[in-house]
Amino acid sequence: MADVLPERPARTAAVRCNHTNVAGRDGSLTEDVGRDGLLGDAPADALAPGIVGAWVERPCIARRPTELRRRSSPSTPVRIVVTMSTRRRRQLELAAVSAFGPVLVIAPFCILALFVIWLLVRLAWDVPFWWFSGGYLACVVLLFIRPVQAAVLTPLFGARSPTPDELDRLAPVWRDLAVANRLPADRFILRVLPSEELNAFACGGHLVVVTSFAVAELPRGELAGVLAHELSHHLGLHTVALTIGHWFSLPVVALAGIGFWLQNVATAATDAFASHSSALTVFGQLTAGLLNVLSLPFVVALHAADALGNLVGHRSEFQADRRAVRMGYGRHLSRALRRVISLGGGRRPVGWRARLAASHPPARTRVARIDAILRHPSG
Repeated sequence: MADVLPERPARTAAVRCNHTNVAGRDGSLTEDVGRDGLLGDAPADALAPGIVGAWVERPCIARRPTELRRRSSPSTPVRIVVTMSTRRRRQLELAAVSAFGPVLVIAPFCILALFVIWLLVRLAWDVPFWWFSGGYLACVVLLFIRPVQAAVLTPLFGARSPTPDELDRLAPVWRDLAVANRLPADRFILRVLPSEELNAFACGGHLVVVTSFAVAELPRGELAGVLAHELSHHLGLHTVALTIGHWFSLPVVALAGIGFWLQNVATAATDAFASHSSALTVFGQLTAGLLNVLSLPFVVALHAADALGNLVGHRSEFQADRRAVRMGYGRHLSRALRRVISLGGGRRPVGWRARLAASHPPARTRVARIDAILRHPSG
């Protein structure tokens, strides 16, 4: 086991805590001292007596924020062994609940779109509507199964498995992050999205996607901060409503797309074949207009759900940032966001339309909040 603190002749023991973890003698998780946040100094007189001239290893409980119990004699070098009291479990946060608002908006239009599709399906297959629609809605459960996510969601988002070089960078960082949270490293699926943007996102129940640019360009600490933020989305159950909403929106998107396609076909046919006849021209224009009217409610529903999702999504971003700070990755995440700003991203939207279309809060706002939490962890 690597020494956590150097030998100190002074009568105080400065204690720092971060995410670097090692295994204790009894197999329990222990946490090295390090980079994120000075927790305070304790007078050596207050420490319990130990063995003179040797390292004293005492497990102590790490809570939120990390609390350390230090035991040593005034002349004894101090090693702080931090044992995580419990495994970090998924916890339903307020942002995860409010994220169901867009789902409630899109759900009626999903049922309506399924009804229109069912009218076409029943020409070839006589299946009751409630079996057809209920079966589709129930299939959303499959998207939370790890193998299904790997097989379906990965290509749906245009992502892929990491290359050997990318895995060499991602695996150690993710392993440290999993150990810090007492989670199995293989519980989640890491995928890479080929892109020249600095970005990452979480979806489903286990999928974490990071861009190839982020993997290649971010220093290890900043990459860890980004991954901690995405893991926080999973632990806060932020991705549940998002995944359900995407699944419910698919029939609406499909029907709206078909409506626009038929409208374009009707317009093109009118221009090509009915230009010589005023009656046919009027008929074609009425047909295109009717298709446009039929498609309009679905388009409005999609925009409304998307705008509402962006508004409530801001809260989930702030809560994921806060959880990442509690994990000990706050400074790393703040540096990664500053890098986003330096690359010209994460700007504050101007105008109400831009604010409704923005899926994330401004990067500067997030940095300010993270730095405030780091300065006042009990606030």
